[in-house]
Amino acid sequence: MSYKVKLSVFEGPFDLLVYLIENARMNIYDIQVAEITNQYLAWVDEIKRLDVQAAAEFMVLAAALIEIKSKMLLPRVTMDEDGNLTMEDPRGELVERLLEYKRFKGAAEMLEGREELMLKVFEKPQEDLSPYTNEPDIYFSLDLKRFAVAFNAFLFRKKKIEEIHKTVELVERERLTTEAKIDYIQAIFKVKNRKSFEFKELLQSEGNRYEIALTFASVLEMARQQTIKLKQAVPFGRITITERGVSGEQ
Repeated sequence: MSYKVKLSVFEGPFDLLVYLIENARMNIYDIQVAEITNQYLAWVDEIKRLDVQAAAEFMVLAAALIEIKSKMLLPRVTMDEDGNLTMEDPRGELVERLLEYKRFKGAAEMLEGREELMLKVFEKPQEDLSPYTNEPDIYFSLDLKRFAVAFNAFLFRKKKIEEIHKTVELVERERLTTEAKIDYIQAIFKVKNRKSFEFKELLQSEGNRYEIALTFASVLEMARQQTIKLKQAVPFGRITITERGVSGEQ
């Protein structure tokens, strides 16, 4: 019974040979056969010690390496068709088999990576969309009068939406900031030459909740910055705002 031998670093005889060549940083087209054969045989001896049957597959390639090593000692000279003498390289067949092995190994690693990727992909089965695509548009089945009514309803809704958008934009544009409200309060002291006034004077008669909250926050910020003084005689009573530095105020 034959089976694949897999060690911690390599699996199979060609994987061991490729590992030794790459580890020695050799050019695969110029393998130092004597050196690589000695290393390979050392590994085969280790495999035989662990499992004699597993080492048989590796010993076949070891025999081929020894044969190539012997041929390298006695180079063979041949003559081509033009009469030129050429030296035959006994490593040629081995190099071709190694290159083919590396190509197949690279393809196997690529397919294994694709398999791992596809295991994480879940597909949704195709649904029958004919109930949604075979029916004609309802508006094209209406007569001219009903179509006109539907179109007018569409225009009315569109006009209402545009009016709402304009109102929202207008409100946002008119909203003041805390900084602008503080500038307004400071202008009362300077331009109108007022030294003290009540909080309610800052509120417009038609002021909304945002205006009231913004004004109150601005007054508190000015008090924190110690540019004004606030006085309230009783809870929920009138709030008097006085500019700091005015004589008689503490």
